[in-house]
Amino acid sequence: MVKNPAKIKAAAAWLSVVSNTALVILKIVIGLLMGSVAVISEAIHSAIDLLAAIIAFVAVRTGSKPADDKHPFGHGKIENISGTIEALLIFLAAAWIIFEAVRKIMHPTEIEKISWGIAVMAGSTIVNVIVSNVLFRVGRATDSIALQADAWHLRTDVYTSLGVMVGLIGIQVGDVLFPSLGDNLHFIDPAVAIFVAMLIVHAAWRLTVRSAGDLLDANLPAEEVEWIRGVLIKWGPKVRGFHKVRTRKAGPMRFIEFHIFVDRLMTVGESHQIAHQIADRIKEHFSDSSVTIHVEPCDLQFPDSFYQGNS
Repeated sequence: MVKNPAKIKAAAAWLSVVSNTALVILKIVIGLLMGSVAVISEAIHSAIDLLAAIIAFVAVRTGSKPADDKHPFGHGKIENISGTIEALLIFLAAAWIIFEAVRKIMHPTEIEKISWGIAVMAGSTIVNVIVSNVLFRVGRATDSIALQADAWHLRTDVYTSLGVMVGLIGIQVGDVLFPSLGDNLHFIDPAVAIFVAMLIVHAAWRLTVRSAGDLLDANLPAEEVEWIRGVLIKWGPKVRGFHKVRTRKAGPMRFIEFHIFVDRLMTVGESHQIAHQIADRIKEHFSDSSVTIHVEPCDLQFPDSFYQGNS
């Protein structure tokens, strides 16, 4: 279990804010000096990453607040809202990049200081690899959808920066090896920008499906639900059956509900103790979880071999 997850998540989110701020400024300056739509598109991409990082920072700070009278189920869904907003921002960024790239293809301009662009893309790749790895590690350890969404933003930026860098290298090498082609090779720059946009759209779709699913109270992943069912089966013959298993997630918090059948002659105290023990076992596995168990009487009798066969 991670100690002080709220503080660790906030620190990771702040690291993303700082790194993206530096990259946005650097890419805009270099992109304008070069006249490169691909580099400028990367600056816009990083600006969206910066906005996403700020949203993630606010989300992890707010989402970590405990439940209160107005929010009895906690504030975890703020992280899901954050992830969905981040995905929509990526779609908008992709649309802008495609528009600018098409305009550049129709009205080409010369790209200058290509080596500067190559250098800033290389630096951006290295920084984003490091920061995204940190966000992925912390996001998975704390089960933070906001940090994982932010990490996917930066990981996409890694691939797009590499794509822009390869395009710029292609232009520079082409100018040296095939000087007669002149500006004809400069179509590579907007073409790479469009490729960048396609990668961004793909990442945005994945983020949208994942974050919006929890907003709609989708079930936990199938393997997690099966694990819960396995725990209940192992409680036979004291637990003679179960049904109405319902699960959902809000940020890192899991909500698990189900009914169990016990001998109708079992005392209230004993059935209450069994319910507590089952809940404790589930909470050992899913540290951030709320387990609600409804006990129902059952008249059916099964041999011990029945439960052993289903374990």
